[in-house]
This record gives sequence, structure tokens and C-alpha cells, in this order.
Amino acid sequence: SDWSSDVCSSDLVSDAVEAALNDGFAGLWATGDMTWEFGGEKNFAKLLEYEQALEDLFEKQPALSGLCQYHAETLPAEAIRDALYTHEAVYVSETLARINPYYATRYARAHSLPAVSESEVRRMLGRLERSAEA
Repeated sequence: SDWSSDVCSSDLVSDAVEAALNDGFAGLWATGDMTWEFGGEKNFAKLLEYEQALEDLFEKQPALSGLCQYHAETLPAEAIRDALYTHEAVYVSETLARINPYYATRYARAHSLPAVSESEVRRMLGRLERSAEA
């Protein structure tokens, strides 16, 4: 097992949520920078698996919220594509898109996601920014 599945399945997060609630907070907010989380070798091969484990954790812990940070300038197109496909809402640059037209259900992600070029990812990001401004 790797660190990402260990974090998502461990009691560490559950204990942190419980402690926040016991301290009188409404919940726990977490964030993760995908560039940092995947280390210097930038092995994004397990990104979808990791993101699904996080989604499962959020479903089990309704008092837990989070934000996954993907830096479009530094990450490969596949990582940005996976982010767009796995998140219902996205924040790109200074634009929040509460409805992400590229979001794919768990069923769709399990069956295969289309490969996209870096230019196509940039087009997708541009569309999100324009739709949020409208």
C-alpha cells in the first residue's frame, strides 16, 4: 500500500474531524497541493485512484471539506485532465466554477477517460474561466 491510500483509509482523518467537532467547530477543512503530494518524481499514475479514495472519505465524513490544488503551469496535461474529470467544482486561477462541465461520474472514470493534449486541456481551462465570468 502507498501513503495516499494509507492516509485515506486511516483513522488519522477521522480522528482529526472528531477533534474539530469536539472543539466546537462545524467541521474540518483540508487542502493538498498535488505537485507536493506526488513528490519530486511527479508520478501521477495513481492520481485517479487517490482522488477517488479522497471522494470516498469526504462522503463518509460529511464534516470534512477540502480543496485539491492543481497548478496548471507546472503539472502535466493528464494531471489537469484528471482534476477536471474528478471534481464537481473547480477553482482555476482566480475563477471558481461551481458547475464543472467536464466532471465525470465514478462510473465513467472507472471505464476510461479520453486522452487529451496539453492544448486541449488549456482550451478546457479557458472555457471554464469564460463560463464563470458570464
